[in-house]
Amino acid sequence: MGFKEWIVPQDDVFFDLFERLTAVVTLASYRLVDLVEDFSNVRKKVQVIDQLEHEGDKITHEIYEQLNQTFITPLDHEEISRLASALDDIIDYMKNASLRMLNYGIIETDSYMIELARLIQLSVVELEEAVKGIRTLKHPRQIEQRCIEVNRLENLADDVLNHAINELFKSTDALAIIKKKDIYEYLELATDKCEDVANVLSDIAIRHS
Repeated sequence: MGFKEWIVPQDDVFFDLFERLTAVVTLASYRLVDLVEDFSNVRKKVQVIDQLEHEGDKITHEIYEQLNQTFITPLDHEEISRLASALDDIIDYMKNASLRMLNYGIIETDSYMIELARLIQLSVVELEEAVKGIRTLKHPRQIEQRCIEVNRLENLADDVLNHAINELFKSTDALAIIKKKDIYEYLELATDKCEDVANVLSDIAIRHS
């Protein structure tokens, strides 16, 4: 990298990488919904999500590499780092939830898993559009509105988790309780991470508008 490239902000590089990363996260969310709605060919579907998680890791690593090589960036270094980390966390929790479905040998998913997966998907779709908006920051209010929607969806996920746990503990099957509770919590944690991304994006929209 030449001196000019080191000094001048490489705007497109970071925004391109973030858009690539959110596209992978979004695709993984669709694959997760497909898994829980049609719980067949489970191993193959989980492998696809796992592969997408690895792709997300590669892009996240590219972001950090670019961050280390660029002196002046279009966003604060901390903002870039927080956004990359939070986006990567979403797909990590989706992968971990799907792996538990496979490794725990559950026979079928239930309405709570389906609802949580759909909330993840809805959240990620909002985040993907919000990430596209930070490239120019021409419409910060639209970014904030999408972030508010993600926060609302996360609150819904909290409610779903509470109902799921309450229903679960009516069972006397201790092993089933342990397995399902773990899966529910990983799915809900993915929505928490969506909210983390929304908070970073909201901060960016406010700071740079």
